[in-house]
Amino acid sequence: MADKRALVIGGGGVAGIAWANGIVAGLAESGVDVRDADVLIGTSAGSNVTAQVSSGLTPEKLFARQVDPALQSKELVPEGNPIEGIWEKILEIQAETEGNPAEARRRLCALAMTVHSVPVAARRAVIESRLPVHEWPRQPLLITVVNAETGEPRTFDRDSGVSLVDAVTASSAVPLVWPCHIIDGVHYTDGGVRTSVNADLAVGYERVLVIAPLPDEELEQQIATLTEKGARVEVISPDEASFTAFGANPLDTVSRVPSANAGRDQGKSVAAQVATLWS
Repeated sequence: MADKRALVIGGGGVAGIAWANGIVAGLAESGVDVRDADVLIGTSAGSNVTAQVSSGLTPEKLFARQVDPALQSKELVPEGNPIEGIWEKILEIQAETEGNPAEARRRLCALAMTVHSVPVAARRAVIESRLPVHEWPRQPLLITVVNAETGEPRTFDRDSGVSLVDAVTASSAVPLVWPCHIIDGVHYTDGGVRTSVNADLAVGYERVLVIAPLPDEELEQQIATLTEKGARVEVISPDEASFTAFGANPLDTVSRVPSANAGRDQGKSVAAQVATLWS
């Protein structure tokens, strides 16, 4: 795979989707179009964005779908702010499992299996409204999920026999917030249960751009793995303005417009260094 490029986009809720679209739009406006990656790898919010950027719509039109109320997806907003509770539970599980990631995933997945906050069909309809195209692109696209029954991670692609909408719905099933998504009788939960970004799936690609809306304690090691294999890696994470735009609850739709605008500004500001990697 000499000199192949990978675009990896991680999880981050509704705010992360808007922000990552803003990043892509800001880069494109500055002359750097990262949609032409040789592979796209998406986790949770990133599964939505990678499906969006491979749809054929321009970055400007994708950006408009985040900021124009007439074009925005029809979202369900969880009651209250579940994010703090999720992090507390994850930290509790990590402490109890003492650095055993497989066991930590199994415990979190067991909890995810108990969530029935909204009908599965209603949650799937949200994803349908987010994606401008419902067919897999010809461009290689990997969507990360976790088998909630076993805790084992896997990826879906166009050859998996799973629809794009179902793959993204499963990858976006935030544990303790949204119900697991059932595909071929198997319950799947958010790909971020493995790690928020899953950048190590880009091993074998020489140039890797990572767009990481949320912190990921595994990312540093994943980048080390990529660089040890000879990859050049650039990471874009929220700057201060973008972090502020996300607000306290990145699942709340009020974060969408400010996050998209902050992402666009940040995309412009980092375009020169991304161009060095990408061009």
